[in-house]
Amino acid sequence: EAGSAPFENCSRSKMAGADGDDSLYPIAVLIDELRNEDVQLRLNSIKKLSTIALALGVERTRTELLPFLTDTIYDEDEVLLALAEQLGNFTMLVGGPEYVHCLLPPLESLATVEETVVRDKAVESLRKISQEHCPVDLEVHFEPLVKRLASGDWFTSRTSACGLFSVCYPRVSSTVKAEIRQHFRTLCSDDTPMVRRAAASKLGEFAKVLELDYVKSDIISLFTALASDEQDSVRLLAVEACVSIATLLPQEDLETLVMPTLRQAAEDKSWRVRYMVADKFSELQKAVGPEITKNDLVPAFQNLLKDCEAEVRAAAANKVKEFCENLPEDNREQIIMTHILPCVKELVSDTNQHVKSALASVIMGLSTILGKDNTIEHLLPLFLAQLKDECPEVRLNIISNLDCVNEVIGIRQLSQSLLPAIVELAEDAKWRVRLAIIEYMPLLAGQLGVEFFDEKLNTLCMAWLIDHVYAIREAATCNLMKLVDKFGTEWAQNTIVPKVLGMANDPNYLHRMTTLFCINALSETCGDEIITKQMLPVVLKMSNDQVANVRFNVAKSLQKIGPKIEKGVLQAEVKPVLEKLATDQDMDVKYFAQEALSAPFSQRHCCGSPKERLKGPYRSGLFVFPADQTCCPPSASQDGNVQKTYWGVR
Repeated sequence: EAGSAPFENCSRSKMAGADGDDSLYPIAVLIDELRNEDVQLRLNSIKKLSTIALALGVERTRTELLPFLTDTIYDEDEVLLALAEQLGNFTMLVGGPEYVHCLLPPLESLATVEETVVRDKAVESLRKISQEHCPVDLEVHFEPLVKRLASGDWFTSRTSACGLFSVCYPRVSSTVKAEIRQHFRTLCSDDTPMVRRAAASKLGEFAKVLELDYVKSDIISLFTALASDEQDSVRLLAVEACVSIATLLPQEDLETLVMPTLRQAAEDKSWRVRYMVADKFSELQKAVGPEITKNDLVPAFQNLLKDCEAEVRAAAANKVKEFCENLPEDNREQIIMTHILPCVKELVSDTNQHVKSALASVIMGLSTILGKDNTIEHLLPLFLAQLKDECPEVRLNIISNLDCVNEVIGIRQLSQSLLPAIVELAEDAKWRVRLAIIEYMPLLAGQLGVEFFDEKLNTLCMAWLIDHVYAIREAATCNLMKLVDKFGTEWAQNTIVPKVLGMANDPNYLHRMTTLFCINALSETCGDEIITKQMLPVVLKMSNDQVANVRFNVAKSLQKIGPKIEKGVLQAEVKPVLEKLATDQDMDVKYFAQEALSAPFSQRHCCGSPKERLKGPYRSGLFVFPADQTCCPPSASQDGNVQKTYWGVR
């Protein structure tokens, strides 16, 4: 191929080597790898394009590299995708904005390939480099490319063209603008559904760059036609464009130009179109304003909440809070109580669990909108019913949003139904459900208060520590640390620590290991006194455990809590235990004990001052200098190097 000829010479120069032209070597490697049967090698070569372009220089990149890439676009989709992405960042490698049009030929070819992700990436790169064209170059080079794509024989090029109109329209002359509008109109009525889908997906974006008169004369008619398309995949994309179009039009034009089509979409025969209306309802509500919302959208929203398809009801239920928040304040409460709440009450007992779950995730937010009295009278029975729902996700979603109700009526109103729901979730057969309720426990603890928590939920939290699933035990350990942050170290010392340390004598070695994990976690929040007087003796005693897994976790725990322990205790009690473990018959125990002995004591000096991680020519560890040697301050040696201080033997 013509564009490949210069690269054949490069490859030969690589083989010859006599010419001494090393600048040809990188491109020769590229040629070899691009022709390799291994796709990964070809992919790696493409990813090195910027380096190769730098080696070639801007002139040879424009005249040799880009023609070669344009002529050889026939590779695997993965390689083409990488190429399309690389070319979007090539502006400076071809000489800057003055020569950026040189990147258009290879990207144009990539924008016509069959694979959708490659075309989309090529369009993304074209949109990016379009901003680097000056207005003259945009009309001379970029706009003709858009026309060629829009008039292509294959639908692939026409779909790509739809994404390029909006980026060039604002910066071209009025004559060219008229041509662009005509091309877009043609694509909106294309025979191929894929092209109409692409046009519908870019309709709102294109409308934003058009003059208002053309929005009214051109875009509205296109929107109406696409919203009535025979393909529901086109109609639902037209609904998405409706949001952008509605924000552009004056309020007085919305009722006549947009609302008839929107009402039609809300009652469309295809559930997918109705789903899209429900999914975009809050955005539509903001776009059309309070009056149209009150007159048109409230009845439409009621219908969506009662839709025959569960997917539509779920999407609408998920928007209940947002919809109510955006209602006009002067009659918000009246609209909710009269029109929305009756539908919500029906959804609480819906037959589909996804609908109930979606509603449960937002219904608590209505309490802040309706106030205390309405919440107690109308919403509280719904909350209590959902707390007893057979679906775990419904109960979880209610519990995760309790803070909204707590602000309005206080958590005590829910406590009688809340506790049974929590217990059921905590003992659910599905471990992921148990895991989810553990994650919400700190939030509940803060809302319920320490007295209620100790009375009702403390036993539950301790039970999770001996769950048969490791992920639950791990989460329960983190949960304890968060509870200590909320209730304080005194509470931990009296309530949590004794129960945790009691597990050290459990017959099950997994539960004994959980004790060590809890000690590691609690050492982050409990004070040094609790660690030294209560936790350390238990850890040291467990070093004699018969199970090797427990013993090597003792070594890891000693390394973890070491920075919290005084120097004298370290030398007298911890060091002998670690030295004993370092001679253990089990290789894992020996390894972790030796690691603990040699690990830098990075958190602080023996005097309690902050200390950086130690580096230097000496071995650093927990035990460095004799017990009577001081660690602060470090002194400078004669050669000018700072003498490091360590927790170990030099």
